Amino acid sequence: MDSHSYTYYAGAWLVTVVLTLIAIRLRRARNLNSPPGPKPWPVIGNLNLIGSHPHRSIHDLSQKYGEIMQLKFGSQNVVVGSSVEMAKVFIKTQDAKFACRPKTAAGKYTTYNYSNIAWAPYGPYWRQARKMCVMELFSAERLESYEYIREEETNSLLKSISKSAGEAIPLKDLLSTVSLNVISRMVLGKRYLDVSEDSVVSPDEFKKMLDELFLLNGVFNIGDSIPWIDFLDLQGYVKRMKAVSKKFDLFLEHVLDEHNERRTAEGEKFVAKDMVDLLLQLADDPDLDVKLERHGVKGFTQDLLAGGTESSAVTVEWAIAEILKKPEIFQKATEELDRVIGKNRWVQEKDMPNLPYIEAIAKETMRLHPVAPMLVPRRARVDCKVAGYDILEGTRVLVSVWSIGRDPKIWNKPEQFWPERFIGKEIDVKGHDFELLPFGAGRRMCPGYSLGYKVIESTLANLLHGFKWKLPGSMTRDDLNMEENFGLSTPKKFPLQTVAEPRLPPHMYNF
Repeated sequence: MDSHSYTYYAGAWLVTVVLTLIAIRLRRARNLNSPPGPKPWPVIGNLNLIGSHPHRSIHDLSQKYGEIMQLKFGSQNVVVGSSVEMAKVFIKTQDAKFACRPKTAAGKYTTYNYSNIAWAPYGPYWRQARKMCVMELFSAERLESYEYIREEETNSLLKSISKSAGEAIPLKDLLSTVSLNVISRMVLGKRYLDVSEDSVVSPDEFKKMLDELFLLNGVFNIGDSIPWIDFLDLQGYVKRMKAVSKKFDLFLEHVLDEHNERRTAEGEKFVAKDMVDLLLQLADDPDLDVKLERHGVKGFTQDLLAGGTESSAVTVEWAIAEILKKPEIFQKATEELDRVIGKNRWVQEKDMPNLPYIEAIAKETMRLHPVAPMLVPRRARVDCKVAGYDILEGTRVLVSVWSIGRDPKIWNKPEQFWPERFIGKEIDVKGHDFELLPFGAGRRMCPGYSLGYKVIESTLANLLHGFKWKLPGSMTRDDLNMEENFGLSTPKKFPLQTVAEPRLPPHMYNF
């Protein structure tokens, strides 16, 4: 057989195989009972139906197609659960089948190729990471040992606000600073973000890096849905991912070098003081199921810094914004605080069980303004059935907690900010009550939720206890813009500018 004949037969064989596979796939698709959803367009699927606020677009679609629906993002099947019942299926009863993460550009470029906790694939590495979080990094004993740090940084925030009494302040910036300082001291052992001669990055630069990281981990990158045009980077997101990853890596290399220098200098006398110390010790453990490499330590550290900062700052800013629109809520909150705490001390974490209305404000904020409105995406590990519908392996799964929080079957007047709806009800944020899932549930629940919730509640309580809040100048509550930006988190589109005036005796502000 000459070379031309060989090429001809090889080509014919290849075409036959491809056509056979396509026919099998089409026949299989015809036999599937897929969830309802809009008819997809060629190539783009249903991406034309997703606007600049994907969680809102998906919510609107779910009102038409139901509590479980299937969309097509390019060539990617996407199933959305938007009810308590569907959330329970995806992240409780069939949790193991949907415990993986989809492969995305964000996971590849911003988390050391899926080496952090949030984006790591389901398997031995992730199980080991989860165990480290539960047993070491976020154990009750360890969080309690860091309470003094949270108290000191909260006092620093209150002092800063009191110095600017009567002036318009950028509340989110102040909240981000205190959150960064808390998590920096817990994770890194000191305020790495204080300005000094050996600073690798300034506080403002670091905040911008975090904002960029959260935005890019939540965007709808076209290349994730249409892989064959991924190299074009049409939206420029991959370029930005690589840039922010490079900045973070410079900072994290500096952090690990400093910690290793101290470990070497102290030798056998070395005692772990922070979470990076713990991670480096764990990385040296020969009994680990999967070796924790240097890039894994950096991925974990970045995860801890980002996750511990954004959720609390965003949630508290939304809470104050909602209270500014409804002053009667502030009055009820301060009545509770004055009765339980009095006017001669600040709120401590141990006080929170005795402040149900403050807790209700925090929960209502997380219901109406969930930090991650569709949680972090999941991926089906196997073919399975949900509510009688076929879900194929590889399907991306979204749980719309934004829709659940607005479900009129669960919530009376769901669009209204009304903390009283939680008074007398045993609804918590620990992943047991699927009406309220700000931190998710199941295997992929945020491992640091207890820390985040502590910071949110105590910060909010002290801001309401220590200050009267009002809008600057002639601005009225009707002028307050409540639009959000969309990413992995949903902060206010226009950061809140507000005025704080002391409401406690003068000596209380002498920190």
